[in-house]
Amino acid sequence: MVDFGQPKPHGKNKKDGERGGTVMIFNTLLEAVDARIISQDEQRHSLWMKMLPSLAFQIGRLIIGQNGILSTPAVSCIIRKIKAAGGIILTASHCPGGPGGEFGVKFNVANGGPAPDVVSDKIYQISKTIEEYTICPDLRIDLSRLGRQEFDLENKFKPFRVEIVDPVDIYLNLLRTIFDFNAIKSLLTGPGQLKIRVDAMHGVMGPYVRKVLCDELGAPANSAINCVPLEDFGGQHPDPNLTYATTLLEAMKGGEYGFGAAFDADGDRYMILGQNGFFVSPSDSLAIIAANLSCIPYFRQMGVRGFGRSMPTSTALDRVAKSMKVPVYETPAGWRFFSNLMDSGRCSLCGEESFGTGSDHLREKDGLWAVLVWLSIIAARKQSVEEIVRDHWAKFGRHYYCRFDYEGLEPKTTYYIMRDLEALLTDKSFIGQQFAVGSHVYSVAKTDSFEYVDPVDGTVTKKQGLRIIFSDASRLIFRLSSSSGVRATIRLYAESYERDPSGHDQEPQLFSKKIPLLLLFNKSSSQVAWW
Repeated sequence: MVDFGQPKPHGKNKKDGERGGTVMIFNTLLEAVDARIISQDEQRHSLWMKMLPSLAFQIGRLIIGQNGILSTPAVSCIIRKIKAAGGIILTASHCPGGPGGEFGVKFNVANGGPAPDVVSDKIYQISKTIEEYTICPDLRIDLSRLGRQEFDLENKFKPFRVEIVDPVDIYLNLLRTIFDFNAIKSLLTGPGQLKIRVDAMHGVMGPYVRKVLCDELGAPANSAINCVPLEDFGGQHPDPNLTYATTLLEAMKGGEYGFGAAFDADGDRYMILGQNGFFVSPSDSLAIIAANLSCIPYFRQMGVRGFGRSMPTSTALDRVAKSMKVPVYETPAGWRFFSNLMDSGRCSLCGEESFGTGSDHLREKDGLWAVLVWLSIIAARKQSVEEIVRDHWAKFGRHYYCRFDYEGLEPKTTYYIMRDLEALLTDKSFIGQQFAVGSHVYSVAKTDSFEYVDPVDGTVTKKQGLRIIFSDASRLIFRLSSSSGVRATIRLYAESYERDPSGHDQEPQLFSKKIPLLLLFNKSSSQVAWW
């Protein structure tokens, strides 16, 4: 954990002759936890680990969220607000916690976004040279007390300063500059009020949900559930999808609530449900948000410059971009690829099929921001979630989309699978092949191994997934993923487009069977995610 939390190229380097290591000098560094470490003993242990980079690498000021809890979007917000050198987030995102669960460390750079590959690679190389580190086991910091605390430490020429901040208030103040809170509050409290149900899944988002949606916007307290952050997330998997957010799904199926949302452990992913459990796919949510940005004061003032999506995300966003006459940038999976686009003013809104959406107000995906966007759209259009989605399909067509996850594979096995697939799909004879499924004939128009050239700095990122694109714009994508633990995962994405409104009511898993080649793979999938 310590290795990946230490150096950052934005700081100054100097050689430490005594230890033979590398010392980084920062002005300000931010530290955050997603709820995996909140018990007293664990908190002290976490604190020691937090102090390691601070003490050993001469950080002048350390900012920590009250009680050690800070969402990933709030980290990005605070880094940008105080112009910190960066931030260390102790999180494994949507993966389970507690005994036997997962743990991770993430480093965000000075723009508030995830470290780009060049920084992560440098950190890794330096980590291999570390021979020892220094700890201060007697140091005690009250994480519950807001304000500055200073400590005189041996071998330090000036006091070491720690500031405990209220991250919820700081983040809330940013949201106030983006949204029309009066319109949302009227929606939640006025005549014909919209009843909502929001599940924080015992992750970091509980305090944010209660403060923003309940205290600030007037939603009843019982609208928010599972809002106490727990180190094991209540024994649940904090992943906001139809597989794991079943408590919310069952509540929504009852018909009492018109809007439902769930968040992952660190608050950057979200899921939207309508009345009776109507599910909004992440790709549809991104496209619908893009088509309705005029409902948000921030975008009416700032304008819309362009959109970004990860390559596996459905092309529903592209149709919206075309209608708005703005560019859309297709990147590899991973939010870090969007930061350059936003910093250069090319991109206003970005999203991924893995339940993440965000805008240039931060450099991270932002679950609560997305929920407030949806509530703003509902308030402006005076329609239900389902009506908004169906109107979007009627105007732009529906993109049916499925993802199949082949998990727990040996890395060597995945290497040979992907190698053989690439040889098959990139053979020139594969182009033009036709596959008849019922009355429809699918013709292969293009295949490639996706490669991204950053339009800002020219950085090239290769081998980001294998694509089959058919003449009707249907797609099959094969991609390696390392986000499911130590073993490897191959993800298979299937997308098919239906323009005819009479075909908009099919189940995605049934519709996807029209896509050729899928039947070669779906029987061995260890987990299937449908949207």
